[in-house]
Amino acid sequence: MKQTATSRLHPGRPDRAILVTALALVVIGLVFVYSASFAVALASFNDINYFIVRQTVSALVGLLLMFALMRIDYHRLRLASPALMLVAFVSLLAVLFVGSDSYGARRWITLGSMPPFQPSEYAKLAMVIYISAWLASRGREVKTFALGFVPFIFMVGVVAALIILEPDTGTAVIIVLTTMTLFFIAGASVTHLAALVGIGTVTAAVLVAAHSYRADRILAFVDAENDPSGLGFQVLQLLIALGSGGVHGLGLGFSRQKFFYIPGAHTDGIFAIIGEEAGFLGAMLVICLFAYLCYRGFRVALNARDDFGAYLAVGIVAWIAFQTLVNIGGVTRSIPLTGIPLPFISYGGSALIMTMGAIGVLLSVSRYGKDQAYIERPRRARGVRQVQTQPLRPRRPRAVAPSP
Repeated sequence: MKQTATSRLHPGRPDRAILVTALALVVIGLVFVYSASFAVALASFNDINYFIVRQTVSALVGLLLMFALMRIDYHRLRLASPALMLVAFVSLLAVLFVGSDSYGARRWITLGSMPPFQPSEYAKLAMVIYISAWLASRGREVKTFALGFVPFIFMVGVVAALIILEPDTGTAVIIVLTTMTLFFIAGASVTHLAALVGIGTVTAAVLVAAHSYRADRILAFVDAENDPSGLGFQVLQLLIALGSGGVHGLGLGFSRQKFFYIPGAHTDGIFAIIGEEAGFLGAMLVICLFAYLCYRGFRVALNARDDFGAYLAVGIVAWIAFQTLVNIGGVTRSIPLTGIPLPFISYGGSALIMTMGAIGVLLSVSRYGKDQAYIERPRRARGVRQVQTQPLRPRRPRAVAPSP
């Protein structure tokens, strides 16, 4: 039996620009979570450090997860994708029965003294990994109705429906937009994409008609001034905070709107506090960091060695980009306000940990890029002796004695 030598793919260095940018956003988040939350923490828990301590612990856990996933070959996630998706499905189902109620929603699972866990945040990462693996395995079958469109809409529809039942419409929208982006990148039919847009539009209309609070958010977006102390209160206070900051801001810690004017100033409304304390320049710095992170992420996707790696990178970038746009768009009254946290920055342990974990996956893809990884020299198979040969040196011609 003939034994052949094998070769192994060695990873290169991760994209340091992505790593530094993500960590910079996390640090900015910690600073403004403390600034925006200490008044609420003192009033509710008699401890000004209540929220910042928990956010710092989550950041450390997220950092460990990020470096762990960065060191793992991302191809292993393809094999683990069904198990990851199964855990997401079971946890989303479990939260509907054993989840903790808060503000009229059931989105968290609490186990004893441990911090509450939000399964929908984990589902974002699980869906990106699973859909990326599924699309990479389908190839051109993605364009077909039976093998592409139907399975895709079933998988995404089930997960989105479970999240909407919590209810958490904003997270469901992010998952749908992210997976639709992957479906488009994979080469889905334009007809199928149009059908998805149509289904999404009809579903959104039904959801708005079914619950009055969703209609109230649209009314607050369209005509907040008509009810400034009621439906339009939060929207107007967010705009007041942004406008008060001017170009340079009031200074770190000097926000006035965080003193119980903006509901969720340390969560969904934290970008308004950034604009108030750091001004237009500080807000633009945050936006530029997100834009640069997305740019570097798309470069990783273009440089990926295979479809699975490219889909992973695009999915993670699309997730962060859509969530950033929805949050900042709601705060600036560009779109209706939704309860979506700003990635890396808003208070929320599950959101921060899972987003940093996604960055770890993105960094893993960058380590195996076309311009990073290299092929090791062939290794001899076990049990086969390898004889190294020396190159032959040319012999010197011998001196020949002259003939007499």
